[in-house]
Amino acid sequence: MQRTIEIRTDDLTGEATRRLIALHLAAMHDSSPPESVHALDIDGLRDPSLSVWTAWVDGELAGVGALKALDPDRGEIKSMRADDRFRGAGIGRALLRHIMEHARQRGMSSLWLETGATEDFVPAQRLYESEGFVVCGPFGDYVLDPFSVFMTRAL
Repeated sequence: MQRTIEIRTDDLTGEATRRLIALHLAAMHDSSPPESVHALDIDGLRDPSLSVWTAWVDGELAGVGALKALDPDRGEIKSMRADDRFRGAGIGRALLRHIMEHARQRGMSSLWLETGATEDFVPAQRLYESEGFVVCGPFGDYVLDPFSVFMTRAL
């Protein structure tokens, strides 16, 4: 049975959201050296240039994702994470499509992202590729890093 995924704008005050963000940050530190971790904590996600959404299934937090405005034409996908209980259930794809649509509505012409380069990140890389993202070089303040894969797509 297909369960409905509800995506909501999130103000980052809920305990479930805070817990998932902390889990995400801890997992990034477990898989990459500190200088290669670009995930944002709760305070970083509160930056006015960011919009944050959470995905819910049957009243349970299933995932989180954010859009950072790099400039009026370009956005960066940040803090994409599905709760482990919902991995493989389409949460990441639903959030990604929601973020892409929101970026289009804001008039952005491209999206960019940084994800990990280790085996743990292959599912994320495949998700992004399946939605039209292609590997590119570093953008913004990023630099070449063996622990990072950079991707972009036109909207």
